[in-house]
Amino acid sequence: MAKLYIIPTPIGNLEDMTLRAIRILKEVNVILAEDTRTTGNLLKHYQIENKLIPHHLFNEHKTVASIAERILGGENIALVSDAGTPAISDPGFLLVRECLNVGIDVECLPGATAFVPALVNSGLPADRFIFEGFLPHKKGRQTKLKQLSEQDCTMIFYESPFRLVKTLEQFAITFGSDRRASVSRELTKIYEETYRGTLEEIIAWFKTKTVKGEIVIVVEGKK
Repeated sequence: MAKLYIIPTPIGNLEDMTLRAIRILKEVNVILAEDTRTTGNLLKHYQIENKLIPHHLFNEHKTVASIAERILGGENIALVSDAGTPAISDPGFLLVRECLNVGIDVECLPGATAFVPALVNSGLPADRFIFEGFLPHKKGRQTKLKQLSEQDCTMIFYESPFRLVKTLEQFAITFGSDRRASVSRELTKIYEETYRGTLEEIIAWFKTKTVKGEIVIVVEGKK
């Protein structure tokens, strides 16, 4: 029976693609891609020539049913995002839910995702943690931060480099400037960097820098 494959892709270093992921991408009938240009470059690197179809935030609500029908009709389909594991702050959840609802097998391969190396590199407790992804930009943001201020396990956030300092300042106000944290950027790439310290120290550090790349913030829980 045909199935949906969820395929993680490298978050920077192309060597992080697994052998099984390469094999399945070569074997499936269709590959769904968040950005066909980005995924096209990855497929070209690994000499994968399967058909690409766009599947992204702006069309996934309209396409999940038709994709499920294709799988029920016998096509094996793989879903990839631009980087990392689909459905982790990327499109994928709606398609997985639709497939499961109509009895389609879903197989998610293990692989790259940014928050795991950032958590381990932070030096903060990793036995219990919550992943918040991107916080709301405006509506509900302060309410969410207030709720998280009582959280006693390690917290993980994604953030844009353009909002990094502002977000850290909000964390310092809500959680306390002496709360320990780390900021990882450009994970697996040439200019990979993780800076650790109190929120006050990290803010001072990044205020002097031009910040680029994908950002993961890890913050210790309330003691």
